[in-house]
Amino acid sequence: MNLNKDFNYAFALSRQCLRILGVWPDPHTSLSDFRRPSIRLVIVVCTLCFYVLIPQITNMIHAWGNITRMVDYVSSVNFSLMGLCKLIITWYHGKTLRTLMTSVMADWVNSKSDWERNTMLKIAGRGRSLSFRCYASSMLTISFYLCFNLLKFYRNMQHSQRNLVYHFVYPYNIQKSPSYVITYFTQISGGVYSVLINCTVDSFVSILVLHVCAQLINLRTTLKNLIDELADKSISSLRFTEDLAAIIIRHEHLIRNAKTIDECYSTALFVHMLTATFQLCFQTFQVYTLVTDHLNVSFIRMAFLSFAVILVLTHLYIYCYSAERLLTESTSIAYGIYECKWYDLPSKNARELMFIVYRSMVPLKVTAGKFGIFSMEMFGIMIKTSMGYLSALLTMRN
Repeated sequence: MNLNKDFNYAFALSRQCLRILGVWPDPHTSLSDFRRPSIRLVIVVCTLCFYVLIPQITNMIHAWGNITRMVDYVSSVNFSLMGLCKLIITWYHGKTLRTLMTSVMADWVNSKSDWERNTMLKIAGRGRSLSFRCYASSMLTISFYLCFNLLKFYRNMQHSQRNLVYHFVYPYNIQKSPSYVITYFTQISGGVYSVLINCTVDSFVSILVLHVCAQLINLRTTLKNLIDELADKSISSLRFTEDLAAIIIRHEHLIRNAKTIDECYSTALFVHMLTATFQLCFQTFQVYTLVTDHLNVSFIRMAFLSFAVILVLTHLYIYCYSAERLLTESTSIAYGIYECKWYDLPSKNARELMFIVYRSMVPLKVTAGKFGIFSMEMFGIMIKTSMGYLSALLTMRN
């Protein structure tokens, strides 16, 4: 078994991008290093704050009363704020996430059976598939975003009055060439950072949740095999009790890991739940108005807005899917015991199973600030809510 190969298979994309952003919770880094923000993190945060958020908030205030323009400005603020919140929280909980990643690496090391490793690889493959879809939609969105703004930059260079990506009055002359070029491309990088942060953190969290799901599946299979062995009198009652105690301890460890993920990202997911709902509404509104008003808009801008809608839906789906899988697998342990040969066990050993049954009846959850539980049901509710907001927004515009 190659630990690095298996670990890279699960976390390759997320790890590289989190390193670029300066917030990768490296298990090999000392705990004292996590309270010192890296220079890369500082650069990303400053770029988002001073070259995206502040300019667009200012523009939104100036455009007050014009629904179409306000939605355009709020959309970029909303998405960048979502990414900034996730980035800061990932850095803030760096120590906790580092301990969690150490546990994940230990799981790959301790998976001695082929069926255990195959289960982990299968679930990790599902996580990679979700991540690939997320990164694919992100790269397409970024590509059209860059094409649109680079064409705009080329046209601006031929005019005396040059416009930025996000209009703002900086304390220096942006009309002169070096200052203009640097400011323009810094603002572009801010937009790219927003997409990259959201995609990377969302993929990272979903893979962590799915890893816990894989461990729960292995635990359920191990418990089933143990019950079958005692029912077939292949092991003694004392050996059964010892192995069951180890399974219960392992189960408690997985419960703590799932709760750690939730505690670290519950606040960020609450922000994500709110901002994603409004973001889907705003970007759908932009696409709708461009189509219905027959505006003379380039194909590139239209494609950018369309892929931005797909991007928001993809990010929301990977959270809801992984959370739904966690809900299912955490309660399946209890149902798995019901389906085993527990009725062939001695009464004393059968009663011992109730410890893990009772513990499994409370599902593990990924919550949004303790106000909501991510699931496929929430996915549908958020889309319906967003379309309700869209209807209200169109009414206000008319």
